[in-house]
Amino acid sequence: MRQISIKRSLNIRGNLFEYNKPLIMGILNMTPDSFFDGGKFNSNDLSLKRLDNMVDEGASIIDIGGCSTRPGSESISLEDEWDRIKFIIKESVKRYPKKLISVDTYRSEIASRALSEGVHLINDVSGGSFDSNMFNVISENKIPYVLMHLRGTPKDMMSKTDYDDLIIDIISYFKKKIDKLNSLGVNDIILDPGFGFAKDFDQNFEILDNLSVFSVFNLPILVGLSRKSFIRNKYGVENSLEGTLEMNKLALEKGAEIIRVHDIKEHRNLIA
Repeated sequence: MRQISIKRSLNIRGNLFEYNKPLIMGILNMTPDSFFDGGKFNSNDLSLKRLDNMVDEGASIIDIGGCSTRPGSESISLEDEWDRIKFIIKESVKRYPKKLISVDTYRSEIASRALSEGVHLINDVSGGSFDSNMFNVISENKIPYVLMHLRGTPKDMMSKTDYDDLIIDIISYFKKKIDKLNSLGVNDIILDPGFGFAKDFDQNFEILDNLSVFSVFNLPILVGLSRKSFIRNKYGVENSLEGTLEMNKLALEKGAEIIRVHDIKEHRNLIA
């Protein structure tokens, strides 16, 4: 078992954010169709209540998303995505200047707008594959970037699970993307192996079993396991929180430094 003891820093526009324990990234979906919490927080009042609750319960990072990327989801327009998130972005930055505010988007224009409002990092499920300007935006703004592994698009990704060697393929993907980011001066990269994204039931557990392998890059590892379908299928819908806690416990033991979750308080207690 890996001892959970880390000392890291993220460089955000020249300012260092230092941490020595796993971080909780709280999910704030401003969408009507996300797989678990779609429609629960997609109004100004509800999103503010969710924001305040996540901070009170111990989230270190707030991850705001305006476009669902669940399997089979359709894309929306850029302006629709921005309209969903612009209010809560501004409020989050203003209310909680000491918290890290992240935006979950694969569009460089959304990233640019969010960063101009003071957002601290970008979480891109496509790893720069959907928008060729994304890496440039990250470089120009000198902020950390969550690089996730994905094949295909949310609409068709579950038909693209035929890997020659899953773990080697993900490592190769990360190496290529990291080299490109480094060439643009981006060094603060957070790796997300993409649980549930172009991965079938068994492949998700294969990644979890081999999570420590990704430490070869000496970069923080983020996992997004929270209440996903493979956990619901394994533990039952009614036990999806317990299953998520068990899987995140294993992930932390195997080197995850950031866990992206819906249930903040329970994971704060898990880390403690």
